[in-house]
Amino acid sequence: MTIDSTPISPGPPISSLGSDYQQWVTYALKDEPLPRADAISILQDKTIDLLLLIHAAGRVRQHYFGRQVQLHQINNIRSGLCPEDCGYCSQSSISNATINKYKMKDADAIVQQAHEARARGVYRYCMVASGRGPSDQDTQFLSHVIQRIRSEVGIRTCLSVGLVNQEQADQFKAAGLDRLNHNLNTSNTHTTKIVKTHTYQDRVDTIKAAHHAGLGVCSGMITGMGETDEDIVDVAYELQALAAPSIPINFLIPIEGNPVREFGQLTPQRCLRILSLFRFLNPRAEIRAAAGREGHLRGLQSLALYPANSLFVDGYLTTDGDKLQKVQTMIEDAGFEVVDHE
Repeated sequence: MTIDSTPISPGPPISSLGSDYQQWVTYALKDEPLPRADAISILQDKTIDLLLLIHAAGRVRQHYFGRQVQLHQINNIRSGLCPEDCGYCSQSSISNATINKYKMKDADAIVQQAHEARARGVYRYCMVASGRGPSDQDTQFLSHVIQRIRSEVGIRTCLSVGLVNQEQADQFKAAGLDRLNHNLNTSNTHTTKIVKTHTYQDRVDTIKAAHHAGLGVCSGMITGMGETDEDIVDVAYELQALAAPSIPINFLIPIEGNPVREFGQLTPQRCLRILSLFRFLNPRAEIRAAAGREGHLRGLQSLALYPANSLFVDGYLTTDGDKLQKVQTMIEDAGFEVVDHE
């Protein structure tokens, strides 16, 4: 399932913006890639006015998505017990973080939580299972769950289960899955600094398998892991090349016990610059202000709705987040509206 990114209106005029900001909007609305020097400057150039930047990114967002915001909810259906050594993850084999660890939830529980998400107006129900990738048994079980959710609940679905091969992707598509999530997380050059048990190419191959199966692809990154501006720009261009229709931007949550914890890179202003960059380079994509937005954007959270058109509610995998009602109030107070699951 792909995002309908047909322009919904011509959008407001851009002539009131300065020349650089206006040019970035023009590139995006013509589906032309932003020059790399401009992409770097959005992250680095302190003379770029933050409010004008997010205003320009908002013009692009409004052109394709109006003032609508999609809400997603994660269900961590298997927690911990993962053999991978991702340094940023509290579920990895090298983390000493204190978390709840449990095997796969049973089908009835997963389906019931999908019913609850739909009843609350959540747009997409995202199931996440720890591990390197699904076994054949996992694939069969999850396909059965997806079929039940499709027939019994009728909510949009996303699945994140690690590395997936072509046969598994095809099976998930046949079961009725809408989207497969697999984040690039960081650039090719930075990947080896945060994980050793799989490669950047492994992740790209999973995304390509999902594409080939006809699944929608959800893939983004985690910022604040010691990466450079070049790394962030590399990921933005890579996701543009992969034509990812859904891009979650996560802001590293420093968790006690994780090797990758805190680099002091993220400020509210930098987070907004990153979101704006991804909007210009992926104008038709659903850009999600994802994990860590509450702590890093702080009082500027509502400004993220100008470049981003999607949010998570009710927390993440092993950390808390803002509850649904609080998020809905923020969206309404900022003059945006929640997309109904229908």
